[in-house]
Amino acid sequence: MKHTFLYFFLLFTIPVFSQKMKAVEGEYTYHAPENVSLEEARRTALDRAKIQALADEFGTIVSQTNATRMENRNGRSDIDFLSIGGSEVKGEWIETEGEPEYDISYEQGMLVVRVRVRGKAREIVSARVDIKACVLRNGTEDKFEADEFRDGDDMYLSFVSPVSGFLAVYLIDAERNAYCLLPYRSQTDGIYKVEANRRYLFFHTREAPEREQEYVDEYTLTCSRASEHNQIYVVFSPQSFAKAVDSSAAETLPRQLAYADFQSWLTRCRKHDKEMQTIMKPLIISKQQ
Repeated sequence: MKHTFLYFFLLFTIPVFSQKMKAVEGEYTYHAPENVSLEEARRTALDRAKIQALADEFGTIVSQTNATRMENRNGRSDIDFLSIGGSEVKGEWIETEGEPEYDISYEQGMLVVRVRVRGKAREIVSARVDIKACVLRNGTEDKFEADEFRDGDDMYLSFVSPVSGFLAVYLIDAERNAYCLLPYRSQTDGIYKVEANRRYLFFHTREAPEREQEYVDEYTLTCSRASEHNQIYVVFSPQSFAKAVDSSAAETLPRQLAYADFQSWLTRCRKHDKEMQTIMKPLIISKQQ
């Protein structure tokens, strides 16, 4: 079946390993470029505050992917050393406690977002399974991977893992709804099993195995504003798990649940499964020019 519906909302890739959780707290100040909206700036600041909290508590893994950004503002050179990437931090964020505290201001006409966040995290002590997930725009090969879409574009997802396991895919919108994209709407067992070393292409009927073609949902992205932000969660584990409890709100939409209920489900799963990984993918949908 073909679905067209409105998406909204970010980026954070975190592997999941270890056992003992600790209380952590992070703070970050983000100077947003002119083309970044307040919503985007809040999300970026929050993500970096979480990463900073993990780095302060558990440290980082030395790598060659560090980046230094230099910028000249009003004759003053600023250096932004972004050495803490999601996969370089030796910890994972499990849950947020309370609401993040934001301070929004403008300095010399520039949007500045300061945020403080508290939560529970645990150390990563083992190498993660090297899974790969790509959100694809109007094409079925990985070269079509994109995080920016136009109104009316088709969206697909490719996935491959070196080990067999179980997979779930969710999309979060700005209204704080979580849509279950995988398992497919018509599947009733609540789980989706994937085989090792096999490339899967989701949301494309003709590319699906023949036995699954009757279940496949296809998606065309739309937007009603100039641009809208989305967030896709790809959840994988070598151990069996079932999707969250959800319900059908409309025939043309995937099954859904409240964002808070989705987060509670994901937190419980990650607490009990040290091998579960969550990959978050940002999508921006814009009106056709």
